Amino acid sequence: MAKGGKEVSAERAEAVDRTRVRAGGAPLHLQVREAIQSSIANGAYPQGSVLPGEHDLAQSFDVSRITVKRALNDLAIAGQVRRLRGRGTIVTGGPGNAVVRGSFSTLMENLRKMGVETEVELLSVERIAPSEHIIDALDLEPGEKVERAARLRRLNKTPFSYLITYVPLDISDLYTDDELAKTPLLTLLDRSGASPTAAEQVITAVAADDVIARGLEVTPGSPLLKIFRVMKDKNDRPVQAIEAHYPPDRFHYHMRLTRHRDDDGDRWSDS
Repeated sequence: MAKGGKEVSAERAEAVDRTRVRAGGAPLHLQVREAIQSSIANGAYPQGSVLPGEHDLAQSFDVSRITVKRALNDLAIAGQVRRLRGRGTIVTGGPGNAVVRGSFSTLMENLRKMGVETEVELLSVERIAPSEHIIDALDLEPGEKVERAARLRRLNKTPFSYLITYVPLDISDLYTDDELAKTPLLTLLDRSGASPTAAEQVITAVAADDVIARGLEVTPGSPLLKIFRVMKDKNDRPVQAIEAHYPPDRFHYHMRLTRHRDDDGDRWSDS
């Protein structure tokens, strides 16, 4: 960042930025990154366009070029831009593949921050005898049935995720199918006295079956990112299992890890 017509050193610029961060709020490079993501998502920077240069972005956001460089590097790692020597930073991702920062639990929060509207369509609701996998996940008794609901989430009119949820009937009987179509499931669980307080999840790569492929508008057999999550209440009882399917060109699972050293050696944690 320039001051008095002279270039401020990288060390001094970073010190200024760190001072601002300590004053409150997310780290500046994350704020800059999310602001650029929002501009990409709302079409201000369409796919194939060239972003303003680092100097112009630094002036626009009133931050150092080091901060801008970190933000752009993050976007490049996530696949939303390409940084080409002599050509600048090219937008490669548009509204349909917004990049989500952090763990899956922050998905909707970050989409809202990016100013992106999502629509959810309830495709089906049925009471079924679940598979052994779901029986084990929800700790069900033999013969116990569950409510299975399928939803399609759209991001800027483009299919973004195909969600299948499983809820024990003694919980799902406390709300109606009409409420399920209009109200977020987490809200219904909270209202039903089955508020999730903890969760476990597994991330795998799968091939799209015919039904999910049709919903996501991809070719059957296409690779998908699948996140399987089990939510538990304060008594450690499983209250919901969810299978979330994402096309890899429309969703990036992006995490930042911090290294910690202690007597037991090195460990990494999600930051």
